Amino acid sequence: MKITTHLVSSPLHTPFVTALRTATHAESLLVEISDGSVSGWGESPQVWKVTGESLAGGQACVEGPISAALNGLGPDDLTEALRRVQNAAAGNYGAKAAVDVALHDLAARRRGQTLHGFLGSTVDTVPTDVTLSAGDADALAAAGRERVADGFDVLKVKVGTGDAAADVERVRRIRSAIGPGTRLRLDANQGWTRRDAVAAIRALEDCDIELVEQPVPAADLEGMAWITDRVSTPILADESVYDVRDLVAVIRHGAADMVNVKLAKCGGLATARTLLELAREHGVGTIVGSMMECQVGVGAAAALVSAYPTSAVNDLDAAWWLAESPVTGGIRYDGSLIHLPPAPGLGVTGLSA
Repeated sequence: MKITTHLVSSPLHTPFVTALRTATHAESLLVEISDGSVSGWGESPQVWKVTGESLAGGQACVEGPISAALNGLGPDDLTEALRRVQNAAAGNYGAKAAVDVALHDLAARRRGQTLHGFLGSTVDTVPTDVTLSAGDADALAAAGRERVADGFDVLKVKVGTGDAAADVERVRRIRSAIGPGTRLRLDANQGWTRRDAVAAIRALEDCDIELVEQPVPAADLEGMAWITDRVSTPILADESVYDVRDLVAVIRHGAADMVNVKLAKCGGLATARTLLELAREHGVGTIVGSMMECQVGVGAAAALVSAYPTSAVNDLDAAWWLAESPVTGGIRYDGSLIHLPPAPGLGVTGLSA
């Protein structure tokens, strides 16, 4: 197998603003693994404030220890290849995810199957929410109306920007603008204190909030549990959970009602499946999320959801934000629906010209 890496930068049609960062481009490392006739693709996004992994570091990991670990394996040795990828280096979850997905994609293509078919599913559409970037109340209300008009029925609102009372007012304005028929979920991106979180969530109980994601810093599991015990709105762990060990800790602390599984956080499809199964066994709700990724990363996450249904609508709008895709082929959006391609694997045919 030949492993090739590609660094890509894709402009967004609208700046993406959260409590942690403002993004105008999606920066990713794409990994291509070829058997000489077909190629599988995977992606590792650069998100400094979440994973802390750089494109340069991911590229070095893929071209160094991971490539060395896969040396001598054939394209049909998927189980052993995935094991070697996870053991090739500490951390580097994004790099591992990119290679893991590329290996799965290659295996599916060699069998003439779609990736979701390879994972055991015939479902070719997956619904997603869409995020409203952080902003003032007027801008958020207008964006909420626009996204509903675009066909989205689940909106994710970025809060946690430093003023919990202002966050409450922004959410109220959005609910007033969009009416009662659209679901609202909040993402604080670790930006609240535990007391501000409880106060804000309680103040918004009449706004029918579906869930609140990562209200406090990732390491503060006691704080998450304190919040979860004091509000009726479900709490979703995101940055607190990377791998299986993290999810076990969340479960033991009773820190969250739900978990957001992301390929670039956990190291790929193999670990993601374990996380989803473990959460389900322990009564923890699930969604699959994305970072600022293109059709490669989001396509893999959507294929996972197709085969491993979650308990709530997933957070897979990342590629929707792209003004231009760095690849040809792959998933497409139709309002809130993601259409998985009928072509083998992820349906990606190569880099855009």
